[in-house]
Amino acid sequence: MLSMPHLNETAVISDIDPFSREFLADPYPYHEQLRDLGPVVRLARYDVWATARYEQVSAILNDWQNFGSGGGVGLANFHTEGNWRPPSLLLETDPPTHTRARTVMNRVLLPKNLRDLRDGFYRDAVRMVDRALELGTFDAVAELSQPYPLKVFPDAVGIAADERETLLPYGNMVFNTMGPKNDLYQAALAPVDKVLPWVMQRCARGALRPGSLGAEVYKHADSGDITEAEAALLVRSFLSAGIDTTVHALGNALLCFAENPGEWQKLRQDPSKVRQAFDEVMRFEPAFQCYFRTTTRETEFSGTAIGSQEKIYISIAAANRDPRRWEAPERFDISRKTAGHVGFGTGIHGCVGQMIARMEIEALLTAMLERVAAIELAGKPERLMHNTLRAVSKLPVRMTRLH
Repeated sequence: MLSMPHLNETAVISDIDPFSREFLADPYPYHEQLRDLGPVVRLARYDVWATARYEQVSAILNDWQNFGSGGGVGLANFHTEGNWRPPSLLLETDPPTHTRARTVMNRVLLPKNLRDLRDGFYRDAVRMVDRALELGTFDAVAELSQPYPLKVFPDAVGIAADERETLLPYGNMVFNTMGPKNDLYQAALAPVDKVLPWVMQRCARGALRPGSLGAEVYKHADSGDITEAEAALLVRSFLSAGIDTTVHALGNALLCFAENPGEWQKLRQDPSKVRQAFDEVMRFEPAFQCYFRTTTRETEFSGTAIGSQEKIYISIAAANRDPRRWEAPERFDISRKTAGHVGFGTGIHGCVGQMIARMEIEALLTAMLERVAAIELAGKPERLMHNTLRAVSKLPVRMTRLH
């Protein structure tokens, strides 16, 4: 047994590195090892705690009093070290600051404000699916999963149409820098001096289309609920969490159906299951695989004593395939009851924009169900190497049009 500071004698220590290339390329065998080692494990490489079982992951996400987000949701502890951007008012704060910001966003994202977006999302989905079907065989990342969210989501937020591709390296910065300062971290952060000012300019009041979701945020600055600076950060939260995760969730959905053609036929037979099918994608292959919490005080968790200001690696993807919670979790099955999956997080920090992501992906899948008889792989998918996101960078597929 290794000797480490603030470690109780019964703690299980593992040399598994969740940011190694081997782990990132195929995380699921490592997830199984972490789950089997115990409810809480110490990762020797980073001197942090880790949990990969559903029960513990869910418990931590629902206990912000002991496991806070104010220290950042990555490996770095914002309480003791700086960051390349101001913290997110939603992801990287705790109550009461988080409560105030979340209340504003909940009001901006009221169902009546989102209903008006649905038809536009569907029209753009139809246009892009029809264009892809004309190609027959194509890269689904380049033709669908990337351009579609990059069109409809910035439209909804109110971002001008020029240079939107800059949102992709920005999202890459946000999520890759949640990991250690490895080569992926450094490569993602390289264009920060150009990208971050561009993003903040697009979040300013005058840059947003009147009547957009972004403009709605600024109404709460006018009413005194938040400051002008806080409004800009909340609009930035849209762009931080609303592009990359949706791009990759959509790519993962297309991969799941291409690799499991019987599930696509099952969905074609009952298109009303489109939401349930997307939840199974989020359980089976969540784009956002992991993040961290920081203990706010000394606590005992699942029989392990954990000190204050300690980082805990939380494996969303491992929890979503925990056989203690799910039957045959390694099988993609759109008929599965997915209630309780943590692909969108849970608790007060659960994804505030998941309604928009659902609308986007359900619109695209619906357009496909109306037009696509079959989807199959037309080559070997290429995996994106990323510290916290799991995705495909290329996805060659062949789609057959319904006659």
